[in-house]
This record gives sequence, structure tokens and C-alpha cells, in this order.
Amino acid sequence: MFNFNNFKKAAVIASLGLALTACGDKDNKETASNDGLVEVKLGVVGEHNNEWKATAERLEKEGIKLTLVKFADYTLPNRALNDGEIDINSFQHVAYFKSDCEEHGYDLANVGNTYIAVMGAYSDKIKSMDELKDGDTIAIPNDPTNGGRALKLVERAGVIKLDPAKGYIPTVRDITENPKNIKFYEVDAGNTPSLIPDVAVSVINSNYAIDNNLDPLNDAIFSDVTGEIDENNPYINIVVAKSSNKDNENIKKVMKAYQVKETAEILLKEYKGSQIAAFKFE
Repeated sequence: MFNFNNFKKAAVIASLGLALTACGDKDNKETASNDGLVEVKLGVVGEHNNEWKATAERLEKEGIKLTLVKFADYTLPNRALNDGEIDINSFQHVAYFKSDCEEHGYDLANVGNTYIAVMGAYSDKIKSMDELKDGDTIAIPNDPTNGGRALKLVERAGVIKLDPAKGYIPTVRDITENPKNIKFYEVDAGNTPSLIPDVAVSVINSNYAIDNNLDPLNDAIFSDVTGEIDENNPYINIVVAKSSNKDNENIKKVMKAYQVKETAEILLKEYKGSQIAAFKFE
């Protein structure tokens, strides 16, 4: 179990990807950089990656050169990993990972936790979810996992009730009680911040909130990460590798270099405590 109050100062952006060309996978050949280090390609989604830059410095002592490779969309890193273009990634939470692998038949494995990102409800019209009026509109992400998480947030706020049989990825069709007749506007997750002026509430992932100069801890009128964080929470983000590479020693070195106190301190500074460490460190 991870306590929010103890770990809220540890943060990490909600979109990362990693590639390790020296994993020993049969689809890849070891690549040595000009300075003699084994190159590790780290795929990322987003611009906030200082914690990985610090990790790269530690990895150099292990003979590994960490190189950042940016992806423009959440749908790309798992495909690239499965196709052998990269060897590990860390852009996703558990719920998305399971859903994406099931949908596309990817043979990938979870190799370690990184963080849990706060999802928040934002509004320039109300200061509490209790102030929602009959017929108001709430904007939510349109992808299954983030959309489902957004609906669970709205349920947690007491606005609606969902079919419990749908677990962590319900859809608007699974709303069983909606006493205020709330309407849900489903859009690409990256567009949710721009809708704040047009809807009563917009539910936004923390990375997109930060990219749009919102403070997830102070600007959100409601969030879904409070109190203790269950280590089995499906919204914890993870590092993923090909199943054939899950026990590779270089991947273990990357995880060990990342899961340290310095990472938590960098995340606190860069992400304003909106990303909560889901790993233990000394």
C-alpha cells in the first residue's frame, strides 16, 4: 500500500516510452554508441522528461546510454514495442495496458511500477461537483480506459452511479443512475482542457492539465487520488517490455536507476505533486 500523504511529493508524467536495443531479444541486435556504451532508446509521449534525464546519468555508470525517442500518440508505443522498434515503454497504466494488449494481441509484460497520475475535474463555472445543475455537460476522454476512469471519478463525486459489473472501464451506457440528467461529451483526452469554457466540468488527465498551465492539486475541484493508494490499483503506470525480454538484466538496471529518491524529488518539483510514486525507495 502506498500512502498519498507520504508519497504525494513524488510525481511522474503520464506518458513515457522506453526502448532497449541491447535486450538480447532475437529481433534486435546490440547497439553500441560512439562512447562504447550500450544504447537504450527511451520512447516518451510529452515534453516533461527531466526524471529520465537524471536516470540516464545513473545508467551511464552501468554502461548504458539512455536516448529519448518521442511518440506523438498513446496508440504508438505498444505497437512499436511489439514490432521490435523499441524494447520497453512506460507511457501507460495497467488498465490501458491490459485493454490494448487484448485488442491488438500484443505479447507484452509488465516489468515494474512507476507512478499513479491524478485525474481531476476542472471548471470555471462551479467550485464543487455538488453545484452541478440539471442538464449540465461534463467533458471526458473518449478512449475506453481514460473515459472509464473519468466516469468512475464522477461516480466517486456522487453525481452518477455505474454498473459495478463493468469494473474500471465503464462507458456512458453503463450509467445506472443519473438524477441530474448530466450529459457527457466525449473527446480526445488532449482536447479536454480546451473545453473548460464550454462545459460545466471537464475531466482532465494530469499531463494534459500541466501542459495547459493547470495545477492538478490546486485547480481541480475534485480528483480521484486521495488517501492510501492500493498497489494493485489499475491506474498505476508501469514499464512494459516484450514478454521474451521481461527478465533481461539491462531492463532491470533501467528500473533500478529510475526507482530512487532522486526521481521522486524531481517529479515533485516538475509536476507539482500531481503524479504519485508507486514504487518504494530508500
